[in-house]
Amino acid sequence: MANYMFTSESVTGGHPDKICDQISDAILDEILKHDKYARVACETCCTTGMVLVMGEISTSCYVDIPKLVRSVVCDIGYTSDEAGFDGNTCAVISAIDEQSPDISMGVSKSFELRGGNDDEYNLNGAGDQGMMFGFACDETPELMPMAHIFARRLTNRLTEARKGGILPFLRPDGKAQVTVEYGDNNRPKRIDAIVVSAQHSDAVTIDELRAAVLEHIIKPVIPSELIDENTKYFINPTGRFVIGGPHGDSGLTGRKIIADTYGGFARHGGGAFSGKDPTKVDRSASYAARHIAKNIVAAGLASKCEVQVAYAIGVAHPVSFYVDTFGTEKAPREKIESAARELFDMRPAAIIARFDLRRPIYKDLAARGHLGRADVDLPWERTDMTDKLLSAVR
Repeated sequence: MANYMFTSESVTGGHPDKICDQISDAILDEILKHDKYARVACETCCTTGMVLVMGEISTSCYVDIPKLVRSVVCDIGYTSDEAGFDGNTCAVISAIDEQSPDISMGVSKSFELRGGNDDEYNLNGAGDQGMMFGFACDETPELMPMAHIFARRLTNRLTEARKGGILPFLRPDGKAQVTVEYGDNNRPKRIDAIVVSAQHSDAVTIDELRAAVLEHIIKPVIPSELIDENTKYFINPTGRFVIGGPHGDSGLTGRKIIADTYGGFARHGGGAFSGKDPTKVDRSASYAARHIAKNIVAAGLASKCEVQVAYAIGVAHPVSFYVDTFGTEKAPREKIESAARELFDMRPAAIIARFDLRRPIYKDLAARGHLGRADVDLPWERTDMTDKLLSAVR
């Protein structure tokens, strides 16, 4: 295959859409602290001077949503008009209803349970129909696509440099984009382009900002061996990015689903993660599919793997399960799929139990990434099933 380019994007926690993801998941976390069986489907949108929280929540506890929203916004760094948004003074509107009883019926008592099969993991049916994907490849130690990992490292570095005082002129909003060139062997060869757009104060010149971002953001993140004389840098290419956050653009929960997953390198079922309790398979099954794909690659059974799983609302067992290894498999693909199907229980209640998902872990995931994290111990990122997979495939 001839050389080709692939690009992925990431955003900082101060991006308007990411603000909304974090608010939705902060509300979920706070509810799970007091009511781990709550049903939460929480959406957020924001614009200049305003945050709207909406959705369906069924819980026995009380959460002070306006107070929580303000805390999240201020923690992100929007604490003054100078930054374009102020969590202390912005309007907070809440429009929350209970989960529909028609949905609740199928989640609380699955199709299988209604048929007399009282297996404990048939307790919950899937919270919706849909298809979810999990992916892994051996391009990085995290077993994630290279462009996506580097783009996310750049945006995380922007946040660290701002909060740590390394670059005090930075403001919370920001984006990064990385283009990787692949060689004849379908392996990453070099980085062709790096784009960083960082919100900043009016006090810094564009030349100062570009030099500082190159020195303190890009160089510490991107390995020098992947850079050459033809690598292109685009740092704040418009020349100015003072107006940012909700003042510069409206935000909405679930509008950065590609940045939340694999940077476009793998397929996506379309469902967002943030604001959803784990009975929603958009979240829990996507984590479980990633766990399967990562263990297949970590076991050396393939260098690239994508898992698709699909559900019917109210039914515990998936309606389909598929493993694609893109011709990189070291054992028959059918054997790998059969082993994965046998070893990984993909019923929602089984996934929730396996990963202990009824706990407040989600706000940080919304800010810094749900998948391919090496800085925290996420159960779906563990390669704890490799030996069993190898034994089953033999």
